[in-house]
Amino acid sequence: MTVETKEVEQKYEAQPGTRLPALDDLPHVATVSGPEVETLVAEYYDTDDLRLLRAGITLRRREGGGDEGWHLKLPDEQDRTGTSRREIRVPLNRPGDPAPEELARLIQVYSRGVPLRPVARIETRRHRTTLRDAAGTSLADVLADEVAAQTLGRSTTVSRWNEIEVELTGGSPRLLKAAGKRLRNGGLRPAARSAKLERALSAEMPPARATEPITRHSPSGQVVLAYLNQQTSRLKSLDPAVRRNEPDSVHQMRVTSRRLRSTFQSFPMIWPASGTRHLRDELKWFGGVLGEARDDEVLSEHLRSELATTPAELVMGPAQARIRAHYAPREAQARGRVLEALDSPRYFAMLDELDRLLDDPPSTEAAAAPADQVLPAAVKRAYRRTRRRIRRARSAPAGPAREVALHEARKAAKRARYAAEAAQPVAGKKARRFVKRMKQVQSVLGDHQDAVNARAVAREIGVQAHLAGENAFSYGLLYERANRATLDHQAQARQAWKRAARAKSRKWLR
Repeated sequence: MTVETKEVEQKYEAQPGTRLPALDDLPHVATVSGPEVETLVAEYYDTDDLRLLRAGITLRRREGGGDEGWHLKLPDEQDRTGTSRREIRVPLNRPGDPAPEELARLIQVYSRGVPLRPVARIETRRHRTTLRDAAGTSLADVLADEVAAQTLGRSTTVSRWNEIEVELTGGSPRLLKAAGKRLRNGGLRPAARSAKLERALSAEMPPARATEPITRHSPSGQVVLAYLNQQTSRLKSLDPAVRRNEPDSVHQMRVTSRRLRSTFQSFPMIWPASGTRHLRDELKWFGGVLGEARDDEVLSEHLRSELATTPAELVMGPAQARIRAHYAPREAQARGRVLEALDSPRYFAMLDELDRLLDDPPSTEAAAAPADQVLPAAVKRAYRRTRRRIRRARSAPAGPAREVALHEARKAAKRARYAAEAAQPVAGKKARRFVKRMKQVQSVLGDHQDAVNARAVAREIGVQAHLAGENAFSYGLLYERANRATLDHQAQARQAWKRAARAKSRKWLR
């Protein structure tokens, strides 16, 4: 059975024989029990070039303790403090067997077919002290570890150290903060490395690439590269979440792939179009696969929510059941296509190409020029493109022609927004204001497109219901609601664009 937990912890350097300070007066702590002593033996798996560890991921097979088994630890995308990670556990298999397939698939985005092998063996003698509240509920474990590590590569290195870890088991971040303060006041200092494996393999880890702080005078290529690296890391980190069908993960991965493609499109003076054309095409393919799954999910939820808020006397026939029956096979097929894409050689080739481009960025004249001279001009071009499409939509005749034109305007607003996001480290508050305005335009035009699609689907399902001999009144009601929503969103889009087009929002562009 697979178990997923969220691990929230802080680690501190310790010396042999370090004694814990008093902890029974920390917030909500009523009793302290322990220490209980246990021995944990873990083998850690990675590729020869330590791809998992460099991505902040650990995979281990551990014997001993109450949670023995295979543990996969992934960064927590929602955490901004660096104190939490997601842990996925599966039961032990036989010694010497390969890593469980269900865990190996979750890290394919990093391993990409390269074999996983044991890279270190770590034995921990653990002294566990438990902090409990008045009801006896565990709030946190304070773990005093004596660690012995042995690397398992071409050469063997043995190391030993002591550390103290505070891990929440039910308590609040306030308790974690208070316990950390108590330990620091007792002379302990936060550990330089969050994972035992990172410390064990420190001699084999490649040195971190030096990066200079970004300023308005930084080379424009450096600024855009930093944004692309950030989005690439996010794309990879979302892969396990999409495979596990976690809420909103498909949407977030789709948005990230679009950000990458849009950034290459917005800065051709830094990343020449000829060198990124194939990658942009592949990102478009991948975003399309994700988009199909996301669009079906959104429309299904939208129509069912509309029906749920409709007075019962206006819902004729098995409308909810018919909508579910319409979308269930489509959603299953779209989900299958997403998983097929994630396991395909084409997807991994796309990631390889992306990594190669970012590892060897172009050295164009614009890439070397100061960012405050290059990036605002690129954002301005994206803004003007949006303005042209908005004007085209206004002049288009009401109906399908205007709806199509507004959809194209939305794409342009999205590109302008993402270009400004890349420029934010240089332009600061001015760029953030512009991003906010473009996001508002993009969002209301996105709602407009959802209404256009909902109207079409309501008609399609209504026709199917009529042909089946059912009363199609409810679908006509949904159709008319969606039609009115398109008109409302068009009016809202005019107001959103009026705010975005104000000189105050774009005076930093030149």
